[in-house]
Amino acid sequence: MTDLAVAEAPTGRSLLEISHVRQSYSKGSGNDLLVLEDINLDLRGNEIVGLLGRSGSGKSSLLRIIAGLARPVAGELRWRGRPVTGPSQGIAMVFQSFALFPWLTVLENVEIGLEPLGVPAAERRSRSVAAIDLIGLDGYESAYPRELSGGMRQRVGFARALVVHPELLLMDEPFSALDVLTAETLRTDLVELWQEKKLPLSSILLVTHNIEEAVLMCDRIIIFASNPGRIAHEIRVELAHPRDRGEPAFRQLVDDIYGRMTNPSDPKLKAEQPTPDSAASQGVGMGLASVSTNLLAGLMEELAKPPFNGRADLPEIADDLQMEIDELFPLAESLQLMRFAEVAHGDITLSDAGRQFVDGDSDTRKRLFGRQLVAHVPIVALIRRVLDERPTHTAPYRRFSEQLEDVMSEDYADETMDAAISWGRYAELFSYDEQSRAFSLENPE
Repeated sequence: MTDLAVAEAPTGRSLLEISHVRQSYSKGSGNDLLVLEDINLDLRGNEIVGLLGRSGSGKSSLLRIIAGLARPVAGELRWRGRPVTGPSQGIAMVFQSFALFPWLTVLENVEIGLEPLGVPAAERRSRSVAAIDLIGLDGYESAYPRELSGGMRQRVGFARALVVHPELLLMDEPFSALDVLTAETLRTDLVELWQEKKLPLSSILLVTHNIEEAVLMCDRIIIFASNPGRIAHEIRVELAHPRDRGEPAFRQLVDDIYGRMTNPSDPKLKAEQPTPDSAASQGVGMGLASVSTNLLAGLMEELAKPPFNGRADLPEIADDLQMEIDELFPLAESLQLMRFAEVAHGDITLSDAGRQFVDGDSDTRKRLFGRQLVAHVPIVALIRRVLDERPTHTAPYRRFSEQLEDVMSEDYADETMDAAISWGRYAELFSYDEQSRAFSLENPE
């Protein structure tokens, strides 16, 4: 009998059943922030399931609930038919950060997960050595974390999770802290071990915001919408392993997911992105992504050039710019909000205003950017109007941030204010003093 026996998949019923789960957090102002709404999901044996969505869509919150590290405000979770009320035996988790103890060796870091289970010392040692060997770190048992690369440290994190012989492995963006090549190697190795049935697991639940990663690894992909987090689509991936990014079927599925996540007519994703119509309906409460004007200008310039010539497939330009959805989507949606571009069905197209921006000189760009901001970004228009109307032409930061905090979290309000300040300064609509935290007009009319 091997030290890392492969878990038998259950037959006839789910490993994990999630029913009508709802999660919210108190903002301290009497208004709770709704993070997850009516989540229903079953997880069975012999599958890798990906939770795919933007940052802030509640994916990690759901993972913490499944791990028993948080309790939902409503709904129920059942692990092997029993209610989840705390950490469950048979569920282990790998985090984005390596979370190793720097004063312990690789072997000691892996063994430590077995100590609370009362596993005898000899068995702890044999199981840990087997796990270290399995994930490709044989010979590094006595090394300390500082001696390892990022990819090696994350392998130790995998070994520490696997050594407890879990049935379900939860992975919260486990490759996002790694460089591209290291992440690709680790993903490939993990999938190979899974396909060869060498992992002591029944199922894997992976949180990611990388579309290609989800298609490369998963048997099912659950697409999350945001504000609040909810399941918008479920896609079954029928592609055989090993999967080739260049295969037409692979590219088609990636394109389909981009299309689903940028389809403005999809009611399930209607609140996912800041479209012009949603900005008008939400008014000042429309949240903004804090992206730099340099990146916004750079994306417009890239779109205008060959081979795109004003229109690009989002997966294609993501590859061209080496961007993931959490980097590309906020840029594309900010351009759409200001009417510099249109995003729909997986494509981004420069508008006439976008083309004018690309063709303009520095002063022309600033004037055009300011015009689009005032016309289409309510919080910026409000700041400028208040400054125009006040005799002193000044206003404190809190005058606007408190209004935002009535409808969104404090962190999201701060991000929205950061965007408004950065964009308004670039367009020379107003000035902002960091020390006094106050807005002003340099040349009031």
